[in-house]
Amino acid sequence: MFDIVKRRIDLARLDRAVRDPRAGALVTFVGTTRNENVGRRVTRLEYEAYATMATKEMRRLAAEAKRRWGLRKVAMVHRIGVVPVGEASVAIAVSAGHRDEAFVACRWLIDRLKEIVPIWKKEHYRGGEVWIGAQQGGPPARRRA
Repeated sequence: MFDIVKRRIDLARLDRAVRDPRAGALVTFVGTTRNENVGRRVTRLEYEAYATMATKEMRRLAAEAKRRWGLRKVAMVHRIGVVPVGEASVAIAVSAGHRDEAFVACRWLIDRLKEIVPIWKKEHYRGGEVWIGAQQGGPPARRRA
């Protein structure tokens, strides 16, 4: 399951997509809109994407993660349009034989998604709005060898 959606992310569906009887671990990351960023009071986020390319890149990242960490299954969903405070904008789930691989792979997947998948975020805050890049939204992603 690799989707770009205009509605709330269905976390139960994401969970079902990665269930596997060979997996001893299932790890999920859910990124939500927070109400503050860099000292600004955030009112909502808005996302745009090149959907066809975004899902293609998600699949490519999943294939790489499966090879690197021996994952059983991967699912990734990103929401576009307006995402109010408290709601999920991105969710990634992985299943693996063991927890270490699942945690490391899930972290790597969200870091790489934010770096290379063609999805753009506009932050609306009290008094204005700004397009946010990965380098502005928080600390830079740590590089992994």
